[in-house]
Order: sequence, then structure tokens, then C-alpha cells
Amino acid sequence: MAQPVIAERPQAVASHRLDWLPFILPGVFLSAWALLSYSGHVPAYVLPSPGRLVLSALDFVVGKWQLDAYSGTFLRHAAASLQRVALGFALAALAGVLCGLLTGCSPRAQRLMDPSVHAVRAVPGIGWLPIAMVWFGVGTRTAVFLIALAAFFPIYVNAALGARTVRPLWLRAARMLGASRRDLFLTVTLPAGLPAIAEGLRLGLGVSWAYLVLGELTGVPDGLGAVMMDARMNGQVEVILTSMLAIAGMGRLSDLLLVALFGRVLPPQPR
Repeated sequence: MAQPVIAERPQAVASHRLDWLPFILPGVFLSAWALLSYSGHVPAYVLPSPGRLVLSALDFVVGKWQLDAYSGTFLRHAAASLQRVALGFALAALAGVLCGLLTGCSPRAQRLMDPSVHAVRAVPGIGWLPIAMVWFGVGTRTAVFLIALAAFFPIYVNAALGARTVRPLWLRAARMLGASRRDLFLTVTLPAGLPAIAEGLRLGLGVSWAYLVLGELTGVPDGLGAVMMDARMNGQVEVILTSMLAIAGMGRLSDLLLVALFGRVLPPQPR
């Protein structure tokens, strides 16, 4: 007996196709960049060609072509930057989640902490650079402090928001079942606030990479931000662009890893 043929849904068919939309803007940008650099209207020391940038990136990673001060040093500088971002983000995540949940669950803690936190949040990161150098000196501690401080605020705000937006019906139902305050937090508030906390952690991780360069302006001996500043003084624009692309790639990769982790830990959200 012939088996019935089940038509595949259009959504399932579309899911197997390659999505070209994310590649459109990079393609347009790369084409415009190539046209500008090869037209001769823009000097090479201002905007090097894509081919020259590729050779610079290969030399930065492998170290076989130009043999300058940056040849073959990418892994060392990338590892130093990654270590600073990881440490600063970890400190921000710990403090931001704990303080955010505390203010989200306790109106008294909210009145105590929220005004001061939001006042400090208004100070731009560059405004903290001088005092951070006075407090921690020149080096890694200042960079980690600036990264942690910048990443703390989005994590704190989202954690507090997640704790405050728990449905009162859930809390009343849990109390009727005899749940203690500890049980309410662990079984109702925390699970309900996890999506907002996860979004805050994603924002905080992105801010950590954004503030990496500012943190490495403090005179650290290694790191991609330090390479960018040295290359600026030496007029090596291709090294600056290579470092920028490396930071963008590492930031995107870390974001994808964090999203994959959340996909395993968090329950699926209803659409």
C-alpha cells in the first residue's frame, strides 16, 4: 500500500535555506570600501585596501610577511584582552545580578540603592578614567574596573526588572500553598526573571567589549586596545582596522556562546 505523502510546511522548507540577509550590509560595506580604496581618491594611509588589510591580518596572526613589531603577536594580545573582558564581565555579572534581584524583590532596597545607582550610571565611562588611574594605577586593574563598572549597569537594571515583573497571581498562589519567602524567590521570582537576567547579561557582555579599548588606554603592555593605540602613533591604519575587526569577531563569538548557553539553561519562551 502506498504511503501518503506529507507536504512539508513552508516554514520548514525556509529553515533549510541559507539566510542571505545578514550578509547584505557587510557586502555593501566591503564593496564601497574596495571602490574607495582602489579609486585613488582616498590615500592608502587613511583607508588601506581590503587586500592590504588581509595581508596585515595574516602577518598579525602568523608573522611571515612584514616582520614588524606586531608580526605573529595576535594570540598574545587577544588572550590578554579576553582575560580582561572575562574578569570584568564576571565581576559585573555577580554584582549586577545580586544587587538587581535584591532591589527587585525588596522595595526598601530599591529606595536605598536605585537613586544612587542611576545617578552614577549617568557618568560616562571616559569620565571614570582619570579617577580609576588614581585609584588603581596604570595597568590591568584599571582596565578591569572600567569594564566591570560599565557592564554592571545593564545587568543590574535587567535583573531588577525581571524580579519586579513577576505576576502577582503566581506569588499569591505560591503563598496559598505555604511557600516561604525563600521558596518564593527560588521557585517563582528567580525562574520568572531569568529571561530578563539573560538579556541583561548579553547587554553587559557587549558593553564589556565596547569598553575594552578604553580600559586598555591606560598603558597596559598588551591587548588589542594597546595595539590600536601603538599602531595609531606609528601610522599603521591596517593594524588598527585588524584589531577592530578582531574585537568585533571575538565579541560576536562570545555573544553566540552566551546565547547557546542560555538556550540550554532557560526554558523555551512562549511566542
